[in-house]
Amino acid sequence: MAVETPHEKKSVPDGLWIKCEGCQEIIYNKDLESNFMVCPKCNHYFRLNTGQRIKLLLNPGSFKEIDAQVQPKDPLNFKDTTSYTNRTRKHQKKTGFYDAVVTGYGKIGRNNVVIAVMNFNYMGGSMGSVVGEKITRAIENAVKKKYPMIIVSSSGGARMQEGIFSLMQMAKTSAAIALLDKEKIPYISILLDPTTGGVSASFAMLGDINIAEPAALIGFAGPRVIEQTIKQTLPPHFQKSEFLLEHGMIDMIVERKDLKDVLDRTLGLLKKGK
Repeated sequence: MAVETPHEKKSVPDGLWIKCEGCQEIIYNKDLESNFMVCPKCNHYFRLNTGQRIKLLLNPGSFKEIDAQVQPKDPLNFKDTTSYTNRTRKHQKKTGFYDAVVTGYGKIGRNNVVIAVMNFNYMGGSMGSVVGEKITRAIENAVKKKYPMIIVSSSGGARMQEGIFSLMQMAKTSAAIALLDKEKIPYISILLDPTTGGVSASFAMLGDINIAEPAALIGFAGPRVIEQTIKQTLPPHFQKSEFLLEHGMIDMIVERKDLKDVLDRTLGLLKKGK
């Protein structure tokens, strides 16, 4: 006869629970996923990966990636703790993508769009030559097809390992956006936490409509660097999306669960207004 062992511990599978960075509470992963990766207890926004973001914004099955094979080079033979080549290979293996942005065609409701989604998991979403090239090509496709352009930004700024080549992407992408303006093609910029550095100083803040998620950090230099430079205490919530909305730097803050519907309605209004 089997001996009963009532105090024997049962193993709990990994990945069932996650600790919220906002309230420190333990959350059931399925509850988090069903709430669009927003903490149901404190409303803290978890970062989405590229696939989750595309799934959130676009109609199911409508996304078609373009320029997926564009890969970074190492023009400066840069090396810090490791070579730039090794660093890019590491992040390619980690994320499954060649660089920090994914571009393609898709649909939001009845609206055809060209979309670029930055990937913060790839070297902090830093902007190098590939990011600038792929965003520029995406914009050129939007101009060619007369589709609205949507760029979803999440970035620590320019990629230092490419030096001046990364800084040139600010001018390159901004010049491409001027083509959208010339052709009267709408450009909607979506700013996530964080959007900083050369990305915020170029295409991320040049939208016809700039939309941010709640409590997103948006700015050029970080608050700590600014305080050390000007030797003054900054206002509460400085560089958060709510602060930027109050000071006219963005047009609206939209909760994640409402973002697709807001984009659909906005694109419809822009289409009617030509």
